[in-house]
Amino acid sequence: MERPGLWQALSEENPLQIVGTINAYTALLAQQAGYRAIYLSGGGVAAASYGMPDLGITNLCNVADDVFRITDICDLPLLVDIDTGWGSVFNIARAIKTLIKAGAAGAHIEDQVQAKRCGHRPKKELVETEEMCDRIKSALDAKSNKNFVVMARTDALAIEGLEKTIERIHRYVEVGADMIFFEGATTLDQFRTVTHACSVPILANITEFGVTPLFMRDELQQVGVQLILYPLSAFRAMSATALKVYNTIRAQGTQRPLLPEMQTREQLYDVLHYHQYEQKLDELFAQGKEK
Repeated sequence: MERPGLWQALSEENPLQIVGTINAYTALLAQQAGYRAIYLSGGGVAAASYGMPDLGITNLCNVADDVFRITDICDLPLLVDIDTGWGSVFNIARAIKTLIKAGAAGAHIEDQVQAKRCGHRPKKELVETEEMCDRIKSALDAKSNKNFVVMARTDALAIEGLEKTIERIHRYVEVGADMIFFEGATTLDQFRTVTHACSVPILANITEFGVTPLFMRDELQQVGVQLILYPLSAFRAMSATALKVYNTIRAQGTQRPLLPEMQTREQLYDVLHYHQYEQKLDELFAQGKEK
């Protein structure tokens, strides 16, 4: 049975809210909360799985491992961050083929140089437009699933300005990009200008503590944005809470004050369908005793 894709999710919800899930369990939580699409951040893989900064240090295998863990347990369409593609056009093609085999629904590839930086940090550098077009074409040529989304991300706004960014976006769409990830916008007018100029869906990255204000869903819908990404919201909250727990236990010698903030054992079991697994074990053991 074919997995649902991003296009299907977008047809059911517009704008489509896509939340970051750093592992399989958070993917299940997002599914329980009613989301129709989820996301694996490159920065999230680096930080959560490897304890490294978002500077293009992790590789295809690192990301693919987390992709498989998520898609193996959750059937929501998963959009994956592949940074600059991890090398030449051959590396990009290999990345796309690997992600499709791992069950991803789409990937976004960016126009920064190989030694990339976080999109909300200074000193970013871009490749030439034609080099980025080659990246997109390589990704498209590698598609073995017609529904797999190749999304082109551009970080050009902070470096070249809005007019040049739109020129880049037009070229990326001309060579076949399915969707555009417009990074680093600071105003709703910028989003409005880009959505009016572009013939494919635009994604807004609404990440905390960056250069883009935390615009509301309805505000973004009014300016034509069709996909809204919250890449690391849950991870940031989880990390802050984890540190609070560690500090409290260390200082007070107990976790008792924190119990009201914790997920209960039964809530965990509910997400994992734990009792159904136990019931299956009981049935198997009962059958064995009957023999």
